[in-house]
Amino acid sequence: MSASQIPPAAAAPGEDEPTLLVKIFGKDRPGITAGLFDTLAAYAVDVVDIEQVVTRGRITLCVLVTAPSPGQGTTGSSEGDLRATVHSWAESLNLQAEIISGRGDNRPRGVGRSHVTVLGHPLTAESTAAIAAAITATGGNIDRIFRLAKYPVTAVEFAVSGAETEALRTVLAPEAAKLGVDVAVVAAGLQRRAQRLVVMDVDSTLIQDEVIELFAAHAGCEAEVAEVTAAAMRGELDFEQSLHARVELLRGLDASVVDLVRKEVRLTPGARTLVRTLKLLGYQVGVVSGGFTQVTDALQEELGLDFASANTLEIVDGKLTGRVTGDIVDRAGKARLLRRFAHEAGVPLVQTVAIGDGANDLDMLNAAGLGVAFNAKPVVREAAHTAVNVPFLDTVLYLLGVTREEVEAADTHVE
Repeated sequence: MSASQIPPAAAAPGEDEPTLLVKIFGKDRPGITAGLFDTLAAYAVDVVDIEQVVTRGRITLCVLVTAPSPGQGTTGSSEGDLRATVHSWAESLNLQAEIISGRGDNRPRGVGRSHVTVLGHPLTAESTAAIAAAITATGGNIDRIFRLAKYPVTAVEFAVSGAETEALRTVLAPEAAKLGVDVAVVAAGLQRRAQRLVVMDVDSTLIQDEVIELFAAHAGCEAEVAEVTAAAMRGELDFEQSLHARVELLRGLDASVVDLVRKEVRLTPGARTLVRTLKLLGYQVGVVSGGFTQVTDALQEELGLDFASANTLEIVDGKLTGRVTGDIVDRAGKARLLRRFAHEAGVPLVQTVAIGDGANDLDMLNAAGLGVAFNAKPVVREAAHTAVNVPFLDTVLYLLGVTREEVEAADTHVE
């Protein structure tokens, strides 16, 4: 049946039609919801809206119904009888009931809808109050709040209407930085659930290490390489020039070092959970790296990634030559690869998510539908759509609206 075919009796009430808001509070137990509606059914009322929340074993059940018409229902009774019956039913279960008369449905939500996700470790009352006040200051209204996760961080989501997404993001980003919490603001709508490609940086994002520094440790030049790497990630050096300079220091290393480095690579906490959950949700997942295919190819196989691209160390006669082959994966290259992966995956760019930490990730983060700065350098945090500053990569799932319970349920499907 289409919306145009719905009978008038089932339509939403008009602004002047009497309605009742029935609110039930108390200790939760099986059967409360069914019991309330069994009680209301005797009065032939129509259900307009329902909201139920259970917090630490206490239920809050709100039901908006049309007011009963005299002579209708099995009782043929009035609103007063309905009130008395609901209160009597609630008292029999040691519950509290409140019934408020009014007219019509809920007021329409304001134009502009967003999801504001707040991550805290811990999430304090002070920071929550400040975020809520900042939302109000933009003209936004908080329509609903619910918890996404309680560990490894506390994550809550505010459904906000009445304010544009960009305006919310502009106000909340500096407030979050001041409070020491992470805040992500994304537009509401189908696109949020339709994001089907996630592309990550590798070094200091998917893994805890900088791969070239692992190679450098075997060449005895780790400190020198680390200094150049840090300057490049801060955006102080041209990435391609710094890459050639660092790789040159590896010249002469035996190719067997590749296997040693692969064994030394440490995944970021939550990396396996992130990739596994995304794959179970039907997402495609890829990596782009200024590091080397000698490592990313192994990660692609280990994690079941759909896409992977990186630079390639040249090896001749069993030795590293100190050069790389092929096109350089630099800042612009990462953005190009994101677009290429999206095209190959059949996913519009607006439905992609990019995650990175360094200055050479910025073009990719800005090109994606959602760019996430993960434990990033200041220049990256300030430019990305949102930032995550806790050491758990799977917290990115909460920015996509995935709850911890859903993550744990997904884990049960893993053999």
